[in-house]
Amino acid sequence: MTNERRLADGRVELVDTRRIEASPLYNHDLAPVPLSRRTWSTYNYAALWISMAHCIPTYMLASGLMASGMSWSQALVTILLGNTIVLAPILLNSHPGTKYGITFPVFARAAYGTFGSNVPALMRALVACGWFGIQAWIGGEALNTFFKTMFPGWPTLLGGGFGGHTTTEWLSFLLFWGINIWIIYRGMDLVRHVENWAAPFVLVMTGALLWWAIGRAGGLGPLLSHPGKFRTFGDFWPVFVPSLTAMIGFWATLSLNMPDFTRFGRSQREQMVGQVVALPMTMSVFSAMGVMITSATMIIYGQAIWDPVQLVARFSSPLIVAISMFTVVVATIAVNIAANVVSPANDFANAFPRFIGFKTGALLTGILGILIQPWRLLADPSGYIFTWLLGYSGGLGSIAGVLVADYWLVRRRELKLEDLYLVGGAYRGWNGRAIFATALGCALAWAGLVIPALKPLYDYAWFVGFFAAGATHLTLASRARTTIDAETAHLIRP
Repeated sequence: MTNERRLADGRVELVDTRRIEASPLYNHDLAPVPLSRRTWSTYNYAALWISMAHCIPTYMLASGLMASGMSWSQALVTILLGNTIVLAPILLNSHPGTKYGITFPVFARAAYGTFGSNVPALMRALVACGWFGIQAWIGGEALNTFFKTMFPGWPTLLGGGFGGHTTTEWLSFLLFWGINIWIIYRGMDLVRHVENWAAPFVLVMTGALLWWAIGRAGGLGPLLSHPGKFRTFGDFWPVFVPSLTAMIGFWATLSLNMPDFTRFGRSQREQMVGQVVALPMTMSVFSAMGVMITSATMIIYGQAIWDPVQLVARFSSPLIVAISMFTVVVATIAVNIAANVVSPANDFANAFPRFIGFKTGALLTGILGILIQPWRLLADPSGYIFTWLLGYSGGLGSIAGVLVADYWLVRRRELKLEDLYLVGGAYRGWNGRAIFATALGCALAWAGLVIPALKPLYDYAWFVGFFAAGATHLTLASRARTTIDAETAHLIRP
């Protein structure tokens, strides 16, 4: 059966729906979203980013930079610049989602091939599993603090525990983990409602915490007057570059899989405006609020308390602790589901369309998030920024470079929608050029880990991966097209 499918730009494309649905590359969760089901507006995308940015890692982001020697102003400028830069690939890769209504792994089939797309999809999925575990552990800590406040005997309720944590800490972690899985099982509409509601709620509650902190401290503390330890540009630059790359790495994941959300967008303009307005400023403002609250704690408690969960745990009022921990839980659920479950669920479904759907993929994400042992990643703040964020940014930057070059420069934003779901279509199998370009980008970005002389490349890991892989893919694709054109001309020459 051939149906007309109207694209977001107004054009109509003929699609053989029966042929697509019979393909082993198809399942309902990967199907293109029709215009009638595209309900996300500018506010929905702004709320998505606001709710994702309002999380504990963002609040604590500046602390890691200041611990490396930056002043508060240098840290905030680094955060703002990094998020402004990463906004470019986010918007470029958002376009095909809205135009064709397709997920990230389906979009990747155009560049990497219908089976080759599993390489970038699974690379992205494994990073998301790590992030899911990190956020689930943070949310579990918030729940544990809440229960300790409400039930004083909570820490020893189930015995001494193991692995350096009480049994009730592990129970709180698993409870928060289960809440995330339950919400995602309810579907994307509930996810949208959670994001819409969480965004303003978390901002208001953090604003209230800031007002309390400044009031108790009688003004902002010594942290804001601390100049940092870098006196010259030459001293600052070696720390600034890897820090900037790490800030880009913070959202390098979403720079790939935004089609998972923009496929529900009503128009290109609405998804673009919502993202441009919300992402850079929200990250900077929320980080600044964290800096100011922490500054006030130096006066109130005599020490800087960067973790808001630990700060709130010092309050004596059970009601205030309960409301604050509820806020942390809401914030963490919002970012965890949107940033760390939706994409890997689709990625795993892309790898095995006939066996794994969106919900099963979400469950697999949750299980891997536990196996990655997030409590170990969070044990070392410097490792969190300069190993975790900086390290994976090189790989994801390489994928982003290939996708941007392929869609915008090689294919000029024109995809054959039906062929994205067909084993024998235009994108069949593996695209060796894209795989090679990605591997080269990763090799250059990560070479500094094993070759000391190439350490500067690792400091620029995302940039190196993005431009090296993108340029390589564009060059190889152009040569392949030239060869095909020459062969075609030979065949039709009289």
